[in-house]
Amino acid sequence: MPYTLPPLPFDPAAFKDFVSANTFAFHHGKHLQAYIDSANKLVQGSHYEGKSLIDVVMTSSGPLFNQAAQAWNHEFYFNCLTPEPQEIPDKLQALLKANFDSVEGFKEKFAAAAVSNFGSGWTWLMQTGPNKLKLFSTSNAGNPMVDGFTPLLTIDVWEHAYYLDYQNRRADYVRDFLKHVNWQFVTDNLK
Repeated sequence: MPYTLPPLPFDPAAFKDFVSANTFAFHHGKHLQAYIDSANKLVQGSHYEGKSLIDVVMTSSGPLFNQAAQAWNHEFYFNCLTPEPQEIPDKLQALLKANFDSVEGFKEKFAAAAVSNFGSGWTWLMQTGPNKLKLFSTSNAGNPMVDGFTPLLTIDVWEHAYYLDYQNRRADYVRDFLKHVNWQFVTDNLK
């Protein structure tokens, strides 16, 4: 079964102080669609045909990995967002405090990692073991799953994610992203 574009889990016009509906239209409707279309073409007729996107990400390399991982990463990123600010569930708050000294400490370290992630890529909060959280930045289509870690949260720092609204102000984009994290989704990813 071919991979399909999943709907956004929110109304893209609902964000008042983050990226615009226009950015979501390009980012989701064009960029993500292009990765999905390319992944579908690359798996066609191969031993990857019929495998889940996660299976392809975990076992492929080269162009197929790039397209499949970008599709998976983008879907995950969109699920990390919510228009309305949320409280962080107690379980996640406790883990953030234990691993980063405080929730604010986590946000500062996450923002610093995302802003300093050179070029195009992703910055992740991942679970590396029971009660162990770590920040990790990847380039291009990188994903911490391939190293055996559990992604909890990611921010897309490819310029297409923010350039229409923020131009070269990545730090402002990251700051506003942290106001719109779907903390329940992050918590649900914990193992």
